[in-house]
Amino acid sequence: MMRPFLALTLNGFREARRNRVTVVVGAFAFGLLVASTLLTNLSVSTFDRVLTDVGLGVMSIVLVLLSIFLSSGMLSREIERKTLFLIVSKPISRSLFLTARFAGNMLTLGVLLLAMGVLFFGQVALYGTLITQAQFVAIGMLFFELLVLSSIGFAMSSFSSQMVSATVTVGAYFAGHLSGDIYELSSKAESSAFQWLGKAVYYALPNLSRLNYRVQATYELPTPLGELLPSMLYAVAYATVMIVIAVFLFTRRDFK
Repeated sequence: MMRPFLALTLNGFREARRNRVTVVVGAFAFGLLVASTLLTNLSVSTFDRVLTDVGLGVMSIVLVLLSIFLSSGMLSREIERKTLFLIVSKPISRSLFLTARFAGNMLTLGVLLLAMGVLFFGQVALYGTLITQAQFVAIGMLFFELLVLSSIGFAMSSFSSQMVSATVTVGAYFAGHLSGDIYELSSKAESSAFQWLGKAVYYALPNLSRLNYRVQATYELPTPLGELLPSMLYAVAYATVMIVIAVFLFTRRDFK
């Protein structure tokens, strides 16, 4: 069981690596990170803050877009190319195939995140600014944000088209960062039904704001481990639920 899983994971990683969009987006991210030094020259007094803010912001935007593209389209491409039928005709279950493809997707994003992080810290060291623990925390927690988004993309692509999956995942990204505001607004409503609805939406949406530590990195605010662990466990639990849903739907999908 473990050998086919690893083989499918590495195969998914190789396919994503060969994908032209992955290469283009990765090169684009590296170029933007290098170009961010031009923006820092405009602000002498807050040089290190601007460098951190721009670098982490570009890293986040590009990897989020890439995670949405890969997760929402990977299963659709497998079906279009008929490779899925070849694989599942062997003694490999659909659940194993989907989880391995998800692992390969996260491996791709993890490698890109690591490469961008090395480039970012190289920039920071080149300009003699301080490398802080908050920067490492922000980059590490970005991986968990990508984990949640990718799981939503896979859950949607298990039964819908690539366009629908990408649209819903993009909506989940924006709504996830506004989930706290949705909860506060609904709690102030006079209608109890509206309050319950707001709470239900709040708990159903991914709370991505609790995985965003870029503001702390910009202002060099340390974050205790006791605060990070619940956020990590939350991301893993949410992603696990989404993948379980994806497996349930994918194993019952009729490809005829």
